[in-house]
Amino acid sequence: MEGETFLWLIRHAPVDGVAGTIHAPDAPADLGDRAQLQALRQRLPRDSASYASPSRRTVETARALGLEPDLVGNFSEQDFGDWTGRRLDELAASGGEAYAQFWGDPAHARPPGGESFEDQVARVRHGLSRIGAGPATLVVHSGTIRAALCIALDLAPQSALRFVIDPLSLTRIDRLATGWRVVSVNQRVV
Repeated sequence: MEGETFLWLIRHAPVDGVAGTIHAPDAPADLGDRAQLQALRQRLPRDSASYASPSRRTVETARALGLEPDLVGNFSEQDFGDWTGRRLDELAASGGEAYAQFWGDPAHARPPGGESFEDQVARVRHGLSRIGAGPATLVVHSGTIRAALCIALDLAPQSALRFVIDPLSLTRIDRLATGWRVVSVNQRVV
């Protein structure tokens, strides 16, 4: 890929749903934090390419930021398979050995019918490789941003899971001719 790419990665607004749930792609965003949305909107580059996961919460957040993103399936959140739509406390109580094994190695283990974080990193790597030179804004999920940081910093997947990525936070990374540069992580713009 020729030229340098400057990425503004934004985690979607909080999910408008029950906390502690592995939300499905159609879960809506809570766009009530107008001040934060306005602050982010002002920090984004003008005339940049924009992308989002096809999940409802990312699309709604992108539109609240004044973007009309291209939807990229490679930027979707990790697929939790059979656990999607279920509460974490319920899974902890009834998930059995599969649930315990998953949390014993969350970077490599796969939920029943789902994918590992390592699988997500591979997807995100492919998605990032298709973004051309220049500025780009991505409205995505915490796992997608962790995966991008894993790639940029050449980390083992389990190390990238240590990053905290809050709703409506900004992470900035650049793909340069000489490699990656991390500008900021999980920045709350006010």
